[in-house]
Amino acid sequence: MKDDPTITAIREARHKISAAVGHDPRRLVEHYRALQKRHRERLVSRNTGTSRREDENVA
Repeated sequence: MKDDPTITAIREARHKISAAVGHDPRRLVEHYRALQKRHRERLVSRNTGTSRREDENVA
């Protein structure tokens, strides 16, 4: 299998994030949930494939 520099960079970034929370799965989930709260406009709805911002504009 050929090494992909993009995949390698993603794995390195994920490892750094995990290390920042002491490789604790609960703290890692807390970290990602905090990011979701902070960046709600970037989330994509699983049902429609649209972002929350687009969903809000439809109503």
